[in-house]
Amino acid sequence: MSTPETWLTPAVYQKLQEEYGTLTTVGRTHIAERLAEARAHGDIRENADYDAAKTEQGLMEARIRKLRHLLDYSTISEPASDGTVQIGSIVTLKDEDGLEEDFLVAIPENRVPGFLLASPEGPLGTALVGAEVGDDVAYQAPGGSFKVTVLAVRPYDG
Repeated sequence: MSTPETWLTPAVYQKLQEEYGTLTTVGRTHIAERLAEARAHGDIRENADYDAAKTEQGLMEARIRKLRHLLDYSTISEPASDGTVQIGSIVTLKDEDGLEEDFLVAIPENRVPGFLLASPEGPLGTALVGAEVGDDVAYQAPGGSFKVTVLAVRPYDG
């Protein structure tokens, strides 16, 4: 199974670059100061402040690694418009109960208020990629089997 393309809008790419820059400068300085202050309180083996700072440092470094990977290996572009559902498409779906909802097919970093997210790595997103208006798409999720109808497809233009 191949890994789905990681797509970012130019705006999201810029936002992630700024977050990376902040974490690798101000964030690391802040953590170093917290660790130094916690060490000054005495024995680090039983120091809750030191443990909390080390945990925060670990989480921040994991985020830095994830951001670096996204920035280095993502496709940065505006989504294409060829009538099929692609990464970067806004898709209007109707479920079996007749409920209509708009989804953005993209990774969580591209989340946009007003749209639900269909990750291309998740069951719905995987099933939608390549579909066209009028297609019935069935997918298996942890909550059971579902079927939706594609009512509209357009590129995200935010």
